[in-house]
Amino acid sequence: MSSIGQSVEKAFTTAMTSTTKVGDLQRDIQEPRANQPLTTDHGVKVADTDNWLKITDGRHNGPMLLEDQIGREKIHRFDHERIPERVVHARGAGAHGYFKVFNDRASKYTFAPVLTDSSRTTPVFLRFSTVQGSRGSADTVRDARGFAVKFYTEEGNWDIVGNDIPVFFIQDAIKFPDFVHAVKPEPHDEVPQGQSAHNNFWDFVGLQPESAHMVMWVMSDRGVPRSFRMMQGFGVNTFTLLNSSGERHFVKFHFIPELGVHSLVWDEALKINGQDPDFHRKDLNEAIESGAYPKWKFAIQTIPESQEHNFDFDILDATKIWPQELVPLEEIGELVLNRVVDEFFTETEQVAFCTSHVVPGIGFSDDPLLQGRNFSYFDTQISRLGINWEELPINRPVCPVLNHNRDGKSRHRIVKSEVNYWPNRKNIGRPVPAEEGGYIEYAQHLEGIKKRARGEKFQEHFNHAQLFYNSLATHEKAHLVSAISFELSHCEDPVVYKSYIDVLNNIDFDLAKAVAVKVNGEVPTKPGRANHGKKSKGLSQLDFLPKEPTIVSRRIAILITDGFNAVEMQAVRAALTSAKAICYVIGPRRNHIRPMSGQDFGPGVFADHYFDGQRSTLFDAIYIPSGEEHIKTLAKNGRVVHWVREAFGHCKAIAAVGEGVNFLRDVVRLPGVDLFAPSRDHGNDEVVASYGVVTTGKYSISSAVTDALRIAPDTRGFASNFAFQISQHRCYERELDGLTEQVAF
Repeated sequence: MSSIGQSVEKAFTTAMTSTTKVGDLQRDIQEPRANQPLTTDHGVKVADTDNWLKITDGRHNGPMLLEDQIGREKIHRFDHERIPERVVHARGAGAHGYFKVFNDRASKYTFAPVLTDSSRTTPVFLRFSTVQGSRGSADTVRDARGFAVKFYTEEGNWDIVGNDIPVFFIQDAIKFPDFVHAVKPEPHDEVPQGQSAHNNFWDFVGLQPESAHMVMWVMSDRGVPRSFRMMQGFGVNTFTLLNSSGERHFVKFHFIPELGVHSLVWDEALKINGQDPDFHRKDLNEAIESGAYPKWKFAIQTIPESQEHNFDFDILDATKIWPQELVPLEEIGELVLNRVVDEFFTETEQVAFCTSHVVPGIGFSDDPLLQGRNFSYFDTQISRLGINWEELPINRPVCPVLNHNRDGKSRHRIVKSEVNYWPNRKNIGRPVPAEEGGYIEYAQHLEGIKKRARGEKFQEHFNHAQLFYNSLATHEKAHLVSAISFELSHCEDPVVYKSYIDVLNNIDFDLAKAVAVKVNGEVPTKPGRANHGKKSKGLSQLDFLPKEPTIVSRRIAILITDGFNAVEMQAVRAALTSAKAICYVIGPRRNHIRPMSGQDFGPGVFADHYFDGQRSTLFDAIYIPSGEEHIKTLAKNGRVVHWVREAFGHCKAIAAVGEGVNFLRDVVRLPGVDLFAPSRDHGNDEVVASYGVVTTGKYSISSAVTDALRIAPDTRGFASNFAFQISQHRCYERELDGLTEQVAF
């Protein structure tokens, strides 16, 4: 349509929708103009909206000052923008569990019993969440994930309000409203929901280069986790630990999943958004209820206070990691989730976390993002739940609580006392000295000037983004290119998608060129800056494969129709479930499926789902039993053929026996894969594994007896070999060798 036509249509539409109420609203509509100055709510022009007022000596950051009314107003107004849904992390899922330390090795850093007393079992509640979307958005969107843990310690509640990514988009908390406004649905049309693929997000991160490192993480496979149970957790900010000698260490907190760190592929994530938007929530509950309790090792990184400035980056900068080569991880405990919630709202929705909730022996640093969060989170909970939010059952401590705070909306506690102040004649609610467990702040020496500024090392934004990119495996880099290209291709403004190529060119020349070609950006002719070529441990997901391969809680779809080999299927299923995999029978109907002639299974084997009611995206692997009649029926079912092709395209493990192998060869037609074929030199029980596809000619009770399940790369048995392929999560060699591109899925 021509611009004149669009103008006429807009004028006509405006006239048709104009009502008395629309006219009434015009009094309150503000239309900002280009270059209009920024002011506070009380009309004062703002000179700096990027830095909180703080103490600094010009080189290093000190604490931020509460007197900054501009910063406080900006954060305060932002904190109260949504009622009652969380502004960010609105969509969540939670579970109860416990935390234990292995020994007292952390006592050299802290006197906090929760981190040093191995005789304790500390109750916890862990809430997972997406960041951008509303409560009604989907689970498998590309996003960071919240990883917030409330420890109900004997000394009070301790909250680690973390993410599944160790860094963040911004350095100073004063930028948080700008970042969230940019990533949220655009204000003029409330689009898009649950994703960052739009103009405003990429405009912001393109103009805010401190976000470059975090963008690399979110656009990597980390942005689409397979499960909450297969994510790392990070405290993100720099905290401090204080030991009994009064010595202080800076600390980072890590949670490392027992099952490894695994992700969906992007096509799969997109489809699950529509097929089962509650996929991660269901997965968490399914694992706990089946006894496959999610478990994480708890680790710390520590830096003595005397070594704070010994690095080429500022350790208080939340856009940087502490490379493990410089600051090793120490595993000191474990966290286990073992109980689902009884009621979602009163537990998962009403749970509230504060970074300022620490216990004696744990403290804060001058991390400017943390200091702002300490103010913001408490303020947010008041807006969302009221001033007495800490009296709600899910939030109240398990230790005694007594103070002189009174009244307010939704007060629960009834205090039988004649006094509500200190000092008082009855010595009620007396302050507690440090030797009796009272919380004391570390006596930190400070010297500097009052100024809106950031430390010198806060000015460098690309070294750690390069470190992350360099550390990725080949397939992870390819996924990163595809993800950034997908996002930028959804930006309609050429200024946005063309300008971000400049940011990428400061990270890696080849990365920038690859994305530019895909999105019609300006292909750079030389690097913006040289890639230093360094790598670091713990950045690629491949660094976290379990030492002992496992298929615990992996979801396996068994595809059958009438006439399948039930004896074989039951043997394979028994082998897989013995390793705590979860097998689902998928058939033409949710009812009994008749086995092949001569096999007595009563009315048959009951199918958990029917083909059209589920999709391959919701499972980790597929197994197709033998049976001539059964395979002839499968071959005529396009849905089943798509099931297998889609699983192949998503790099999942696939297994087939006997006539099932013919189905893969002649009907599904998997490209480039070696399949079992009878020969004079080998019997029907030979197992062929190729690109994650495991096939054999026959699997019987006797086969099962000799195939004692052992999940290892050198196994010869069919079930054991299939289990090993499942344990590897995906066969990305299919992608790298171009096989997935040859299959329509």
